[in-house]
Amino acid sequence: MKAYAKANIFLKIIGIDSRSYHLLQSRFVLLKDFFDELNFSNEKTKDGFEIIGNFTQDTIIHKTYKELENLGFSNELDEFFKNKSLRLIKNIPIGGGLGGSSTDAVTFLLMVNEALNLKLKQKQLEQICQKLGSDLIFFLSGYNSANVSGCGEIVEYFEDDFYQLDFTFPNTECSSTKVYKAFDESSYDLKANLNLSKTLKTLKTSEILEYKNTDLNDLFAPCVKIYPKMQRFLDEAYFLSGSGSGVFKAK
Repeated sequence: MKAYAKANIFLKIIGIDSRSYHLLQSRFVLLKDFFDELNFSNEKTKDGFEIIGNFTQDTIIHKTYKELENLGFSNELDEFFKNKSLRLIKNIPIGGGLGGSSTDAVTFLLMVNEALNLKLKQKQLEQICQKLGSDLIFFLSGYNSANVSGCGEIVEYFEDDFYQLDFTFPNTECSSTKVYKAFDESSYDLKANLNLSKTLKTLKTSEILEYKNTDLNDLFAPCVKIYPKMQRFLDEAYFLSGSGSGVFKAK
């Protein structure tokens, strides 16, 4: 099953909540040219749940598995994965701001729900996703384009024009934690960010990309501060997805 990536056409930080979490307004679009591949395999190298393929490190998938156990599905999971493993082929660049780990987790959740006949409803799936990360609700929605707000859990369908995006992936794996910390340490105007976001959320992608790159993504300048090699992409008018390092232009 294909796990598609996403791009942030814009990303404005508009507030900070009582937990010190960043509140955002963003446009997410699904990227069907970039995807990881997941399927169940009969190949086993150890007992219990395991991931095989070209990326077997600890991922949100393991947390997803744990959440399903917590919901009382341990027996079903143990029985199913006694003779099966999850094959994961990573094609989405790691640390590229494309939501690779999140889309993998949602795809795994949907696969398990169907294969094991767990009969989890949409609301239950959303509750699991909210515990696991900010990007997951978008991937669960099935939308091709949406305005996303809150900490990523508020997803509203948007009728977009789906411009083709020409992506470049610098040889830099950006840490979201470090980039957001750099934002916190910078000079910013949350009110101005909010006002601009109110306009951007009404526009189609083709219209949004007429704006300056640093106006569209509040994390671009902090990203450059932490990763100076990203400076040339800012100077060459690329747009940054998420906290980076994936950058793009309209084709």
